[in-house]
Amino acid sequence: MSPSPTHKAPKTLDELKELLKNDTKVKLAGVDVDGVLRGKMMSKDKFLSAVKSDGFGFCSVVFGWDIHDRTYLNELLVSNKANGYRDIDAVIDLSTYRRLPWEKDLPFFLVSFLDPDTKEPLPVDPRGVLATIVKRAEDEGWQCMSGAEFEYFQFKETPESLVEKRFVGLQPLTPGMHGYSVLRPTRNQDYFHDLYDSAADFGIEIEGHHTETGPGVYESALAYTDAARMADNACLYKLVAKSVGIKYGIMPTFMAKPWGDLPGCSGHIHVSLRDQSGRNIFAVTEAEAKAGGRKGAAYDDVKFISQEAEWFLAGLMEGLPDVVPMLCPTINSYKRLLGGEEFWAPDTASYGYDSRAASVRIISAPGVSASATRFEVRVPGADMNPYFAFAAIFALGLRGMANRTALPYGPLGSAGVTRATLAKLPTSLESAVAAFKRNGSAARAVLGDFFVDHFAGTREHELEVHRRAVTSWEVERYMELI
Repeated sequence: MSPSPTHKAPKTLDELKELLKNDTKVKLAGVDVDGVLRGKMMSKDKFLSAVKSDGFGFCSVVFGWDIHDRTYLNELLVSNKANGYRDIDAVIDLSTYRRLPWEKDLPFFLVSFLDPDTKEPLPVDPRGVLATIVKRAEDEGWQCMSGAEFEYFQFKETPESLVEKRFVGLQPLTPGMHGYSVLRPTRNQDYFHDLYDSAADFGIEIEGHHTETGPGVYESALAYTDAARMADNACLYKLVAKSVGIKYGIMPTFMAKPWGDLPGCSGHIHVSLRDQSGRNIFAVTEAEAKAGGRKGAAYDDVKFISQEAEWFLAGLMEGLPDVVPMLCPTINSYKRLLGGEEFWAPDTASYGYDSRAASVRIISAPGVSASATRFEVRVPGADMNPYFAFAAIFALGLRGMANRTALPYGPLGSAGVTRATLAKLPTSLESAVAAFKRNGSAARAVLGDFFVDHFAGTREHELEVHRRAVTSWEVERYMELI
């Protein structure tokens, strides 16, 4: 399903031609499994031809190699030597029309990828994976709604200086720990404001923008909208930050844990469901709220969310340990989770009312209005692929609703519920992939075998590349004394 359209997105070919009447070229991009934009510039004539003919050929190798363009050590089914890294179909999504304010106001569109034989969504295309889950909800009469928050370190560096310094001794944008500082952004106010304004110009509304704890760390909260649009916005915000940063000699990074002794960078996700009237179905009724909560709620922490929301939450608790690679996709992701409570990183399948110590924070009355009732999933890092993260969360929640799953245990801190008794989340990519790909996993149940096998294969490639690497830690530890 397409996301909600951007401002001025064309609905017809004539409207599109009018939008582009003064342009000679267009930029297009799709998304790979790492959440990285892969695309090209195209002449206007070829672009319009592709729109009229339902797409154009795009090399499938973007699903056959890793983040540094190294083909997978064990070839996977989508793109490989046997099929000649053949083309897949790229279909232009006109609802995603934007202009690149930092690149001569160039027109920009996202594409989705289709299987060239079946013309069905490519099972591993991030936009297609999320669209399938969103459609699952829409078939039940519900709209998936979401928000995303990114924390990210920033450095006064360039790609060239990173290589020259061998990625050590990097200069942070500002020194010290100054979360929510009113003063600190003043030091780089042109950049700070340009991030916000450029995002707005690019069709991404930011509802909160401030410093976070850590040298040179910002947090940007993206305004709540439908899940397909939010995933686009979240993916594209990274492009905004990196592109704006180039103007100022600043490099933002969305790595989950750049420094071992400092808090990592989260990518918290907020989710809810609306019915066709626009009502938030996670909220209790007005009468239930006035009566002090829903009768029959399993625990006090969930008495101000609906029965449907409780089932959704139970689906998350049941399946969360099996989908962690979709929330935390890199080797580095798990360094953040290893910090645990000390660094505000959840490492259990847990929940609680307004609890930032839990994996899922319940945000409901009496703290917020009924329309704002939602869950904040605090497991993902800023390095997440937002399409996969949203897809996993909604898929598990919808399964919980369909099965009317009961909560397996109480909220964090309730009788008998401690960190020692809770289900643990994997704290390494290796163990996360093992849980993800095992027979009978929740991931296989909600996402299908083809996707699980492919994505697990890409993560196993990442693990193997890491296993073969000789790290600076090894050299520093062993070179002199061994």
